[in-house]
Amino acid sequence: MYAIAIHLIAAIVLLLWAVRMVRTAVERAFSPQLKRLLAHADRSRIGAAGAGIVMAIALQSSTAVAALAAGFAAGGLMEGATGLALMLGAYLGSAIVASILSFDLTILTAPLIIAGGLLFLRGYSRQTKQLGRLILGIAFVLLSLEMVSQATAPWRDSGILEASIGYLSSDLWTSFAVAALITWLSYSSVATILVIITFGTAGVIPFEVAAAFVLGANLGGTLIALGMTRGADVRARRIALGAVAFRGGAAILCLALLQLFQHQLGILPGTVGQQASVLHIAFNAAVLLLGLPLTTPLARLTERFVTGAHLEGELNVARLRATALPVGNLANTDMELASATRELLRMSETVEVMLQPIMEIYQSADKPAIRRVKVLELEVNQTNREIKLFLTRLKWDAMTPVQSRRASDLINFAIGLEQAGDIIAKQLLKLADQKFERRLSLSPQGWQEITDLHARVLQNMQLASNVLVSEDTESARELVAEKEEINIMERASMSAHFARLRTGNTTSMETSDLHLETIHALRRINSLLSGIGYSILSDNGELLRSKLVSAQ
Repeated sequence: MYAIAIHLIAAIVLLLWAVRMVRTAVERAFSPQLKRLLAHADRSRIGAAGAGIVMAIALQSSTAVAALAAGFAAGGLMEGATGLALMLGAYLGSAIVASILSFDLTILTAPLIIAGGLLFLRGYSRQTKQLGRLILGIAFVLLSLEMVSQATAPWRDSGILEASIGYLSSDLWTSFAVAALITWLSYSSVATILVIITFGTAGVIPFEVAAAFVLGANLGGTLIALGMTRGADVRARRIALGAVAFRGGAAILCLALLQLFQHQLGILPGTVGQQASVLHIAFNAAVLLLGLPLTTPLARLTERFVTGAHLEGELNVARLRATALPVGNLANTDMELASATRELLRMSETVEVMLQPIMEIYQSADKPAIRRVKVLELEVNQTNREIKLFLTRLKWDAMTPVQSRRASDLINFAIGLEQAGDIIAKQLLKLADQKFERRLSLSPQGWQEITDLHARVLQNMQLASNVLVSEDTESARELVAEKEEINIMERASMSAHFARLRTGNTTSMETSDLHLETIHALRRINSLLSGIGYSILSDNGELLRSKLVSAQ
């Protein structure tokens, strides 16, 4: 019995790791595309739900979609009703993924391992390696499910199991609570549902217990997002709470109905696993269809019950964090540079927090948000001074060439971040104030161009932070390539703007300076962020000295 239990636990751990492996591969390979899809989700509730379905299928996780949605909501880039529609779509997408993976696809396990392994080991580009990681993750999901089926085989005639299942059949609320708790602890509703379906297919549990487990797992999945946003911005917490109200409330209601009609469920066709799979999809599809028209009223309700009065306190707590810079010089230069990198990463995150709400400020001229950005700019300036002073006091004569180049790179990036903060606080906030005072309204096309550019710069800010910490040349190449993409987006927006001016578009004429100065400011911020990418490539000898064609 001990060996069987270890086998089952190992299979479940492999399943959790495999699901996470697929998610991280998609995030690393296609994060910019997913975030652009998320940025466009605000156009309609149906579009947001569709985006949620696509993203959940790609990431194999509604929790990952919840994390992305929370970030966008915290930055003022997504309304509460849109976030709720996105989450309802994500829950249906994760249900579809679980049902697909529950099919008997063991014949594909070996080919997928071979293909994924070759792509990961032999691939040269970052995209190819992550594609290999994704394929390997899917293969390991299939392998883990086969292990779960094998591990449960000796238990099917066990007296202990029969007694346990008998108790759970008579107390479906306990089954419901156990599944919710396990899902919350495992941080993956997809993995939990796959285990439930596998147990049902193997004949370990009857349908009524499987149904209670499925409904409990749906509640547990919403609790994951709620716990994840516990200390986040109030707008992110509202979305998580609304998702709990929709999906969790529906799960409790369905369990009550299940108890009423429990004896009429024996006529359902298919195996218990197939029945559980259909129930999971049908439940989430019903929640989406019935909940989509109610997203706006529920979003307003959450605004009444979840207030943001404590935001100032959260900022004060953030400022109480101790600096990563040591008071005295350390004996190890590498440790000193690592401390400076940590502090610089915090500075980068602060600038990102400053940039996130700019589009919302453009729309609403939110005074508290403007004050927060100005307060954060002072922190960025102070951190820049501290980092430069700390690095200049190091023993440069005792450094190796690699260490001195790293120290110079850190100083240059700190200066770039400080300049980016100045652009946000002194230029973009000024433009937002002018827009509000003059009651200007950008054309729909112009506003879409600006929000697309803003979202892309935010993505590149995260990429720049990753490059800062990892010093990975592939990521640095991607960051430098993104600079050119931003330049192309700026030129395309300018061309489209001038085309609207030629057609006599009155709105574009009134907001011409606002539009051009905004996209120029965003492009400059991105250029400053890409500096760390150029530094890493230059240090590794992967940068040309000049773009100019040599004279003949």
